[in-house]
Amino acid sequence: MPYFPSRSSLSFAIAILALFAAAGCAKKPAAPSGVSAARPAAAQIWRVNNGAEPQDLDPQTITGIPEHKIVSGLFEGLATEDPKDLHPVPGLAESWDISADGLVYTFHLRPNLKWSNGDPLVADDCVQTYRRGLTPSFASEYSYLLWFIAGAEDYNRGKLGDFSKVGVRALDDRTLQVTLHHRTPFLLKIIASHNTWSPLPVKVIAGFGPLEQRGSRWTRAGNLVSSGPFVLKEWTPNQRVVLERNPKYWDAANVKLDQIIFFPAEEPATEERMFRTGQVDMTYELPQSKLDTYRRQYPESLRIEPYLGIYFYRFNVSRPPFNDKRVRRALSLAIDRESIVKNVLRGDQQPEYAISYPGTAGYTPRARLTGTVEDAKRLLAEAGFPDGKDFPAVELLYNTSENHRQVAEAIQAMWRRNLGIEVKLVNEEWKVYLTSQHTQNYQISRGGWIADYVDPHVFLEIWTTGNGNNDTLWSNAEYDRLFAAAIAAKDDHERYEIYQQMDAILVDELPVMPIFYYTRVHAVSPRVKGYYPTLLDNHPYKYIYLEN
Repeated sequence: MPYFPSRSSLSFAIAILALFAAAGCAKKPAAPSGVSAARPAAAQIWRVNNGAEPQDLDPQTITGIPEHKIVSGLFEGLATEDPKDLHPVPGLAESWDISADGLVYTFHLRPNLKWSNGDPLVADDCVQTYRRGLTPSFASEYSYLLWFIAGAEDYNRGKLGDFSKVGVRALDDRTLQVTLHHRTPFLLKIIASHNTWSPLPVKVIAGFGPLEQRGSRWTRAGNLVSSGPFVLKEWTPNQRVVLERNPKYWDAANVKLDQIIFFPAEEPATEERMFRTGQVDMTYELPQSKLDTYRRQYPESLRIEPYLGIYFYRFNVSRPPFNDKRVRRALSLAIDRESIVKNVLRGDQQPEYAISYPGTAGYTPRARLTGTVEDAKRLLAEAGFPDGKDFPAVELLYNTSENHRQVAEAIQAMWRRNLGIEVKLVNEEWKVYLTSQHTQNYQISRGGWIADYVDPHVFLEIWTTGNGNNDTLWSNAEYDRLFAAAIAAKDDHERYEIYQQMDAILVDELPVMPIFYYTRVHAVSPRVKGYYPTLLDNHPYKYIYLEN
């Protein structure tokens, strides 16, 4: 199969962005009916479709993008993100100091910080939050994002019982000191972008049950206490989630929106109709069948933007026949990625032949999946299934979405035509799908990984043994050894060379089948301002407003 184009996907994405910006200067046809429907001048109510009903709103248990979109309005980190390029800027901490060796970070919290219930927000809230996230019985899928702290991984794995030996402490109410076990040049990016590092109201959470209890009622409207620009006003399951301006937020004077209303429509066709009729100002995505129409008729509403994410199918390597890498490789070689992005997706995505996203912070993987359909047939025969004979009944799981279904049907047809195997498609709604994925109740599952921060580390850490998001059950001792070496590397050049070896192992072993590199394809009303294209699709809500 052909290689990924020699220029990086990020360069390609930047070109898309430049063209998009240029197109914005031209005179365009009117937007879809209702998109700019008049609303009262004083009402700053932003209505968005969020793609799914949230699984929960606990920042330390959520794993999906729909949940993150809501939680990012409720909780703020010590650092937060610039709205245009997402570089870390002061959040709850007004400043920080980093030791000369890069191992000690000292955060200075803003004076008079308050939780939304009026209680003081102090440095010890951070300490207790990280203790909760690292508690072994709590089993937070993202606990590994705290492992950069000295002693954190040992505490999380039950090897260290005394949390006071973990490298985080409150020096006083406004000073938090974090000691790392290795330099982590991307730490501030993680703190700014990911909710695992955001302090939580642990005393409030404790009022609703044990801290290690997942799914308690502390995240319900009326119970949830937040630190960010918004508070949770309403959560009506399968209907809407409403956030309202938080008057206790330290920068409340600069928050422009009065409310954000999140709708959970999963089907792109449904949310596109909601957009056309003015029920929402932004969609989560668009039906692939509508893209050409929007390009021609509504270019001022169509957004096709860079998006640092990969789309893949994961194999449950604990289940035959996917415990045989020849089978995994055969299925990976038997699909036509160029046809999928050109004829099915049509949103300027790029075919994917490696796991890491090319060009991320200057890193591009050299390893590439190569081979032909004939190679795929040979590998499948070597594994005991010549021309697909005796291949067991297999199911491909995907979360409910017409767009995911179309990709799955295309791949199903390619496997049937090229390998002679039949795969049954099974779809589940978002929350059920997440449970099936995390409990490994699947054979092949649609997967996606959107970067939590802009560094190649984000695409490689999740495949280590025991990682909370490694739902393939794949384990490789050499990969784990290289990962530890990368963390300890003296500089980025040495670190990136180790990553090259890790990417080569992934391309050889294929615990996941790479399919394409994302772009962000959705519709946004021209009345939405302060919303800039970003690589992570993060948009700090306090900068967003509506032009009536």
